[in-house]
Amino acid sequence: MAVRSEGTPCWADAMFTDLEGAKQFYGDVLGWTFGESSSEHGNYTQAYADGKAVAAIVPPMPGQESPSQWCLYFASPDAAATAAKVKENGGEVLMEPMRVGDFGTMAIVREPSGAVLGIWQGDAHEGFEAVAEPGAYCWAELFTREPEKADAFLPAVFPYRMKQMADEHIDFRLFDLGADPVLGRMRMGEEFPPEVPSYVNVYFTVEDCDAAVARAVERGAVLRFGPMTSPFGRFAALSDPQGASFSVIDVATTDGGMPEFKDA
Repeated sequence: MAVRSEGTPCWADAMFTDLEGAKQFYGDVLGWTFGESSSEHGNYTQAYADGKAVAAIVPPMPGQESPSQWCLYFASPDAAATAAKVKENGGEVLMEPMRVGDFGTMAIVREPSGAVLGIWQGDAHEGFEAVAEPGAYCWAELFTREPEKADAFLPAVFPYRMKQMADEHIDFRLFDLGADPVLGRMRMGEEFPPEVPSYVNVYFTVEDCDAAVARAVERGAVLRFGPMTSPFGRFAALSDPQGASFSVIDVATTDGGMPEFKDA
């Protein structure tokens, strides 16, 4: 597998109090199967779609209480250097770079507007074994009420170029590493309750958005938005039964022309 460019989303995991419940839910909704829990690494459990590693789930450490949420990791050739850039540019390092066996080195950071991000310096474990395939990661967007902070921070830490959607009614920006965008940034509107902090919303690919939503809701998820068909695909936003936000998208079902973007 080719080494991912710095700043590329490369892995996602989430912490769940009810690990078995999470396995059942995502197994039913996204078709995931699960490997053996690694007791050496806090019962970290990898999820697979069609035999390819696509994410992981883990129970909280003893005495640790935090809401369930998906964490997206960004590739770094040097996690310590990236953590230093985070601090230099107004971010906070929540967990200093830590070696994880022979898999790689991880860090957890918070960007200045409040969203939590992961940093991953891959070694034996380079990250996603599939992208944009059924059950696999497809896309992510940072939702924030202070976009100017995120917009200054992200390209200072990673080698991103930025493009702004040419729509005065939607404050949406793309970050790219060349030809293809790797992350979106959306200004949070009044539809978000004030207690909802900035966060990164992860999209998983499905073959049928409506069917996936029906399975999720039937199993206790809350539908937050959609399903809606866009130029990028038919998608919906959900919260799983333990409160973790995520989206599903069928990239084959599209409608409308692509929006115009301009250099930011």
